Amino acid sequence: MILPIYLYGANVLRTENSEVDLSKKEEIKELIANMKETLKGADGCGLAAPQVGVSLRLLIVDGTELTDVYDYLKDFRRTMINPVILEESKETCDYSEGCLSVPGVYAEVRRPSKIRIQYYDENFEKVTEELDRFACRMVQHEMDHLDGNLFVDKVAPIRKKMISKKLQSIAKGKVSPHYKSKL
Repeated sequence: MILPIYLYGANVLRTENSEVDLSKKEEIKELIANMKETLKGADGCGLAAPQVGVSLRLLIVDGTELTDVYDYLKDFRRTMINPVILEESKETCDYSEGCLSVPGVYAEVRRPSKIRIQYYDENFEKVTEELDRFACRMVQHEMDHLDGNLFVDKVAPIRKKMISKKLQSIAKGKVSPHYKSKL
C-alpha cells in the first residue's frame, strides 16, 4: 500500500524515533513492503519510517535507479532496522541533496565521506558494513530522519535564509508533489 509522505512542518519529522521491536516481525515486514511501494511511487532513493508517519528507527535506500550516474549502485538496495553508525571518516564531501519531505528544495550538504554502520536487515540478521560515495550519503540522509533532523538543518545559514520562503510554503501546504503527501 502506498503511504502518504509527511512534508516539512509535520511534527513526526522532528521527533526522535523508537527502536524497532524485532519480535514484531510480521508488522515490520508489512511496513517495509509499504515503504518500498511508497518509495517507488514517489521516485525517490531513500525513505525513513518517520516520513510515512511511523516513529521507528527503520529506513530503506535504493540506488538502483541511479546507475546511469553511479554505476556502483546497480545492486545497492538496503533495508536498515535500528541502524547505528559505528564510525565515520574525518574526510568530508559536499553534495546537493533533496528530500521527498521537502519537495522542490535542493541544497549543498557536507557529510562524512565514509561510514561503518551496523543494522538488522529485512531478514532480521545483524549486518555491519562500510559505505562510501553516494551510498554513504543516502544512508546518512535517511538516518538523520531517525533523529528528527532534515537535510535543510545542515545547510549554510545564508542558503537556509534563501530557501526559507519555500520551506514556509511547504509547511503551509502550498505545494503539490506528484506523490501522496500529508502535513
